[in-house]
This record gives sequence, structure tokens and C-alpha cells, in this order.
Amino acid sequence: MSKQAIIVRGGWEGHQPVETTDLFRPFLAEHGYELDVFDSPAVYADADRMAATDLIVQCVTMSTIEKEEVAGLRSAIEAGTGFAGWHGGIADSYRSSDAYLQLMGAQFAHHPGRHPSERTGEQSDNYIPHRIDIAPEKADHPIVRGLESFELDTEQYWVLTDGLLDVLATTTLPKREFDAWSGEHTCPAVWTRRWGQGRIFVATPGHHVDVLEHPSVRTIVERGMLWASR
Repeated sequence: MSKQAIIVRGGWEGHQPVETTDLFRPFLAEHGYELDVFDSPAVYADADRMAATDLIVQCVTMSTIEKEEVAGLRSAIEAGTGFAGWHGGIADSYRSSDAYLQLMGAQFAHHPGRHPSERTGEQSDNYIPHRIDIAPEKADHPIVRGLESFELDTEQYWVLTDGLLDVLATTTLPKREFDAWSGEHTCPAVWTRRWGQGRIFVATPGHHVDVLEHPSVRTIVERGMLWASR
């Protein structure tokens, strides 16, 4: 029997919700998923549809979610539906929903910018060189197995987290002479989380398609979706 997946996408267009999710549709089809796409989280309130869904891939930056929708999402994951995503499409969704924030256990807070003298008012003001470090103790995890730490030049996410994440990779944010914080800060960059019978996967790289096409990022996201799936 085919596996069932849905893509839920929308929110801030700067994160290319259509283009980035379309990038992974052939991969999911090749792995036996029947796939439907929704442009809002309203489907989360459909209990029958959620019960039949093995994997949710979400790319909705900011935006809002109704109480019955987030309740449906939580119930589905608790019962075994997988939940996966990248960057702001999962780690910066539904900021006003405490129920969603608790489910995720993490929330985007900041991405350091370039030196003020180099900024032009474009998204690229927030692209800085940084490294994604595979956690040595997680080197045999199926999502990161065989991968080495790698360099990116894109948004580097500072995330606020609870203590219930299984962190597979980290990134260390700098303390430069023009930064207000007191020292460098290491954050999760790739992690998983258990919620009831369900699995959650998050990778913070993924601002645009070009980042997701980086071989290591793409491998992590593809493996993460399969790992999360029921």
C-alpha cells in the first residue's frame, strides 16, 4: 500500500515555499508516497485525513494557525504521523501559538547580519559564512551517517530551545565587535524530537532552493523526511 504524505506550504514568500517544497516532490514520489499539497494549515483540523497521513512536510514561515488546527496537528503527531521541515518553514511558524511552540520545542530568534557597512537592504544582508558541525556522538545516526561538517554562506539561525531535542548538528554563532551579545553561542542546526508515537525532524538551513541543493543539506533533509515518517 502506498504511503501518504502531505505538503503544507505558504506564509512569507521570501522563503520560497512553493519552489523549495517542489524540490522534494520527486524524491517522495520515488520513495512510494502519494502526495497532496495544501496552501494553509486548515487540513490539520481534518482528523480523518490526519489519521491517514504518514508524513507532513511543512514550509509555512510566520503566518497564523487556528486552535483546532494546531490541536489536530498535535494529535496526529502524537498518534504517529511524522512532521518534517527546514528553516523558517517549521522553526519560525505560527509565532503566536504556544501550543505549536511547545510541540516544536524550538523557535527561531535571530540571524546575525553582515557588518553594518556591508548591508544593502536585501535578504543577503543576513548571509554570513558559517559551519554546520555534525555532533560527533551522533555520527552514526541515520540522518547524518557518513557526513562531515560543512560550510554554508546563508542565514545562520539562532534558535531558542527546550531540553528535549536530539541534536544531530550544531552551528556556532560568532561574537563580533559590532554584536551586542556577550560571547559566541552554539545552537542546534539539525535535530529530531519525539512527540507521543510521532517523530519530528528539523534542519535550520534552507533559506532558498540553492541552500537546499547543497549536497549535505539535501541529504540531511531527504533522510530526515524518511526518518520522521510513520
